[in-house]
Amino acid sequence: MKKYAAILCLLFALNSVSHAVDFGIIVDQSAGYGGVGDDAGADYTAAFIPYFSALIGDAADIYVSAGFIIEYERDVIRFVPELLRTEFTWLFGIGDLKAGRVYYSDPLGFIANGLFDGARVSIPTEAGTFSAAAMYSGLLYKRRANITMTPQEAEAYALEPDIDDFAGTYFAPGRFAAALEWEHLSLGGPLQVRAALLGQFDTGGGLHSQYIAAKIALPLRAITFDLGACLELIQNNGTFETAAAAELGLQTALPTPLQDRLSFNARYSGGAFLPLTTREQGDILKAKLSGLSLVSLDYTARLFPTFAAGISTTYFIRSDLETYTAYPITGDSDGYFLGNEFFARLIWNPFSDLQINLGCGIFLPSLGDAAPDADAAWRVELNLIFGL
Repeated sequence: MKKYAAILCLLFALNSVSHAVDFGIIVDQSAGYGGVGDDAGADYTAAFIPYFSALIGDAADIYVSAGFIIEYERDVIRFVPELLRTEFTWLFGIGDLKAGRVYYSDPLGFIANGLFDGARVSIPTEAGTFSAAAMYSGLLYKRRANITMTPQEAEAYALEPDIDDFAGTYFAPGRFAAALEWEHLSLGGPLQVRAALLGQFDTGGGLHSQYIAAKIALPLRAITFDLGACLELIQNNGTFETAAAAELGLQTALPTPLQDRLSFNARYSGGAFLPLTTREQGDILKAKLSGLSLVSLDYTARLFPTFAAGISTTYFIRSDLETYTAYPITGDSDGYFLGNEFFARLIWNPFSDLQINLGCGIFLPSLGDAAPDADAAWRVELNLIFGL
């Protein structure tokens, strides 16, 4: 009898664990070919990401994920280990706490966006959700953090990881960041508001910056309108500057038999604007949002339950003639209009744990006046994601 009771208790325990624990592996592979003019090359990335999550009692859980990434680009092969999102979440009486390697995004999504080491507390109230976060970037892999606020950081980002100088070539710049946020999802009806006060402090130099950012969204029956803006104060080795950035968006579901959507987005940044993390603009140009403005139009449609397609066009404009000096600019130029990018994508999602993306596009400097004789940039890419 005791034997059967022990077996019954064991089965009950295993059943409880099976509901409280989840683990698996995500495999993300991307292959591409492209370049500028005739200077083309292939690249390949494979990321193997095991993850584990478990409930801890009735008010906490833990999530752990890591990655082993293989990258091939221009005859260079990288093998990169990473600790990815790894966080402890605790629900206490009036809110929740997240600590570890957590994801953070500012209201606009292009000031500080990505993984950080730190903690975040959120408290929901009738007046909205208030949160505070403290974060550090210096233990992240530099290409994951993508912090290039100074020319020296941009040079360090370009260095290949070297096992003989692991600390000097692997880690991101050490910057502390703090944020205070307020979010209200139904202010005065359907109006949604999110505002934040952010600050970042350089541990290895004299470049510090603070941001006041806010974004409002008004979702209507078939149209969503959103508007965001940011004011930045920069202290650079004793000098002070101000900068600004803004964006305007409009999304609408079209009245057609297809599940299709049309999106418009306009984004502006003043020349001195420096985001903490670099969010690349465009699928081909992949430019930094400093001294750059853009206007884009995107159309997506679900042609079948498991198959979707999209096409986008983005026009890039320099906000001034000094700040943006990357491709297609190669020297002095008195033109503001960089050119137009076109990109198309096919998405096949036959199962919930399998997705295949095929994309291709071209950037044409000839459609601008900044460098109209520069060669076009182009790219074809294939991405496969599946989970086990």
